[in-house]
Amino acid sequence: MEKVKKTDEEWRKELTPEQYHILREKGTERAWTGELLENKDFGKYTCAACHNELFISDTKFDSGCGWPSFFAPIKKDAVEYHIDKSFGMIRTEVTCGKCGGHLGHVFHDGPPPTGERFCMNSGALKFTPISDRS
Repeated sequence: MEKVKKTDEEWRKELTPEQYHILREKGTERAWTGELLENKDFGKYTCAACHNELFISDTKFDSGCGWPSFFAPIKKDAVEYHIDKSFGMIRTEVTCGKCGGHLGHVFHDGPPPTGERFCMNSGALKFTPISDRS
């Protein structure tokens, strides 16, 4: 996948302050506040910064954690994984495979078939409805 590289100034011009904070500064929106948390429509979730396809709604589930959760990315290289030792914890950070934007974290307490819970920030995602499931 071809990587997107931009300066902080370019990202600031293109993203809202909340998107910039989440995607470029590794911020987190407050639990239960994200606009995509309760979304049940069929479609694709893309990176709000570079529009890379990340998740399909068929993999979204209600985890009860307060952030949109998915059990698998749309394809293997859609996301990248990094060790995150912030806040006195060891977690696995998930970033966009194309622009490196922070999306959230993945945990190993999700449903079958993967057992993974990709806990994502709504502010890092853009939802595009799809009318045809074929």
